[in-house]
Amino acid sequence: MQRIYLSWILILTMLFSFKSSSEFLVQGNIENEFGQPVLGATIQVVGTQLLVKSNEKGFFKLTVSGNRAQLHISAKGYSSQTIAVKDQRPLRIQMRKEMAANKLLQEATTMNDGARWSSAEQASASMRRSLDGHPMVESAPSFRKRGSTDVFESVKEQRFQKAQQSPLSTFSIDVDVASYAVMRRFLEMRQWPVAGSVRIEEMVNYFPYNYPQTNSIHPMAIHSEIANAPWNDQHYIVKLALQAKQLSTDQLPPSHFVFLVDVSGSMMPANRLPLVKEALLMLVEQLREQDRISIVVYASGTGVVLPPTSGYQKEVIRSAINSLQAGGQTAGASGIQLAYKLAQEHYMENGNNRVILCTDGDFNVGVSSDAALEKMIEQKRSTGVYLSVLGFGMGNYKDTRLQKLSAKGNGNYAYIDSPSEARKVLVKELGGTLYAVAKDVKIQVEFNPQLVQAYRLIGYENRHLDTEDFEDDSVDAGELGSGHTVTAIYEIIPVGIKSSFVSENVNRKYTQTTSSADKKLSQEWLTVQVRYQPIQGGASKLLQQSLHGKPKPIQQASENMRYASAVAEIGLLLMESPYRSNASFQQAINRIHAAKGTDEGGYRAEFLKLAKMAWGIAQQRQQKDDWSRQW
Repeated sequence: MQRIYLSWILILTMLFSFKSSSEFLVQGNIENEFGQPVLGATIQVVGTQLLVKSNEKGFFKLTVSGNRAQLHISAKGYSSQTIAVKDQRPLRIQMRKEMAANKLLQEATTMNDGARWSSAEQASASMRRSLDGHPMVESAPSFRKRGSTDVFESVKEQRFQKAQQSPLSTFSIDVDVASYAVMRRFLEMRQWPVAGSVRIEEMVNYFPYNYPQTNSIHPMAIHSEIANAPWNDQHYIVKLALQAKQLSTDQLPPSHFVFLVDVSGSMMPANRLPLVKEALLMLVEQLREQDRISIVVYASGTGVVLPPTSGYQKEVIRSAINSLQAGGQTAGASGIQLAYKLAQEHYMENGNNRVILCTDGDFNVGVSSDAALEKMIEQKRSTGVYLSVLGFGMGNYKDTRLQKLSAKGNGNYAYIDSPSEARKVLVKELGGTLYAVAKDVKIQVEFNPQLVQAYRLIGYENRHLDTEDFEDDSVDAGELGSGHTVTAIYEIIPVGIKSSFVSENVNRKYTQTTSSADKKLSQEWLTVQVRYQPIQGGASKLLQQSLHGKPKPIQQASENMRYASAVAEIGLLLMESPYRSNASFQQAINRIHAAKGTDEGGYRAEFLKLAKMAWGIAQQRQQKDDWSRQW
């Protein structure tokens, strides 16, 4: 009996050992070629019904049987693949964007003006992202659409100003980020960004920074820093930043979002109205019961698709969004009027009332001049309803108009070229995008002529204000959203440096100078003042900070400074700025590498790849120019 008992123990032990050796846990991450997580990828054990989905971080895990198993990985918009696994080592699986011809030709071939696209142009234009991915660009054709009516306003860069003669620099903050996404789309299509599409301040402010929160009564804090300019070793750069107070979800006021959606014929392509709908569906998940959402559409005419509806009624809202269809002309002006009328009739006292325009910027019926539209928006702004703009599509894109409308409407402007960008703007950064903590925010910097010979604000060309505007509360300026950061970079030429950017000093009879007797003042590089109006209204408030101390070598500056300066340097190169001096892709890319930080969301890793793309395109352009000169 004892022998039989021992035999059973031996058999059970062998069976358990066999089971343990034939089953093991497989886990890993699914990423796109930019190193960003792929949400919703299907991982199936070949020959079985066992499958799992990757989460928002691209992570998955499952238990497989056998000493060796095969996993089939698939995701919408990506090429599927099969891999073999034989142990428990974590997997890192990279998905590649699917480039099948039948998927590349999904966009409509007729634009609103009747211009036709070639097959290759359709293929190039219809590269778009899946929920979290980016298109494969290595084999993407580099074509421009014939008859393209994209409109970008030319940028006239700010010149160096002598601190002795013009010590004050005044501008409105800018929280728009559209230029970055537009730049990204050009580079992903293997094209050099067109003139006017690169706005350096929008590129710099696209990224989150880790500035400390305010600990004062003001809803924002000022942060400043000075270091050697990486593109000119005789100059310095100054980084000025505002960090807005981060409101928790329960602190956010109730909102009424009136979405004004362009459903005209030009919005048919996949990267326009279909992407608008996908973006709105993402936002629906963020709505609370106390929030309201309305949808107004315009094409040949206008109409209300969804009257003000509580965020609790998500199915009703989704149904209205899914019903949107494109067709007809573009009565944009009457659409704006109807959206404002709806917002004012259902105005929320002490709430966040906002019209959000989703369009490619084409207005061809009704009031269509920029001046008339801007005047209309300015008048509506006084009611307490703000206007934000989300731009979509390329080939018929009116960047200039959308940028101006959002500025006049006290709102912000973003360009949505993919579901992942929609998620960034409307989900991850919802507070900074749609909930303001301060309005009419202006910055005025006074430079000390004892230390600063000349200065130049990099970017913000369309945000310049006159000196007198700083203290004039009637002058409109930008709004600052919850948790938002605003970064500005000045390049300064210190006293005693000869520069081709500054003419020889001219003796002037009436020139104020700072007394050298005041040692403390003589050690300050500048003083920055910020004036803003509370959201609740009332007189403007003021806060200020002075910057002093020896400039650090750029390699020893803060991570924020190193990264922001690298983005600005890439911007100078993309603009082919006459002020780029010794800027180079190589040194900027090295700083991006070193200052990438934790990079939540993968935005900095993405920009690193874009910078490398731009460098490659720049080299090709240089080779072509060299070849042309030889012949």
